[in-house]
Amino acid sequence: MGAGTLLPERFSDLEPFAQIWALPTANERCDRRLEATMEEMSSFYDAVLPRGDEIFDYLDTFDYPDLPDSAIHLVWLLCALSVVSFSVDVFKQPRVPDAGEGTLPITVEPAL
Repeated sequence: MGAGTLLPERFSDLEPFAQIWALPTANERCDRRLEATMEEMSSFYDAVLPRGDEIFDYLDTFDYPDLPDSAIHLVWLLCALSVVSFSVDVFKQPRVPDAGEGTLPITVEPAL
């Protein structure tokens, strides 16, 4: 990885998205989704989704407790993809329809 990069070299094309979406907590990823435009989310979704299998294959080369930071950032990027996917595929908007201002804060995060 070069200075200021989050991802391994083979995923350098996703670096601009990682700078925005590779956030460590579910609440941060949800907040980012709510702040994003549909164009931003669609660009992110269209760039990362086709690379999903490749990312999983790369992550499978590591033992779980020995994940380097760059791999952790890839995990966070995939987590953000899951947060964005319903907005892009189903809701067609950042917020859940008919939910008003309701949120469901996450209080426990999986350990990485």
